[in-house]
Amino acid sequence: MSESLTLSEATDLIEAAEAEAEEMGLKMVIAVANPEGNLIAQHRMDDAWLASVEISRNKAYTAAALQMPTHELAEPSQPGESLWGLQTTDEGRIVVFGGGYPLEADGEIVGTIGVSGGEVEQDMAVASAGVERFEERHA
Repeated sequence: MSESLTLSEATDLIEAAEAEAEEMGLKMVIAVANPEGNLIAQHRMDDAWLASVEISRNKAYTAAALQMPTHELAEPSQPGESLWGLQTTDEGRIVVFGGGYPLEADGEIVGTIGVSGGEVEQDMAVASAGVERFEERHA
């Protein structure tokens, strides 16, 4: 089993993502999970959508379960493509649009981040702020 992020590290990533959301004027929910997709920490900004709680958690889960950013699933899961219907599997936990990223250190996934609350591009930008913080810490 690979190493996992600590609660302190997860909180740091959430703070970086939240700062980006605030700068963009957005209310988001940010989730950080371990390599198996189990929640380490989650933060719901004031007035963020309730639906974003589960969506952000599921984005983090998907990034862990499939070991890839969730936006990379958008095209192959379209009707007629090889992964069509993927989002209906795994008890509906698979998310096939952007905002979830695996976090890798020394070639191993040590956690994931998932963000929800805006348009897909906004979710990706806020999650990327958390990824960038992680990469700074593990450079």
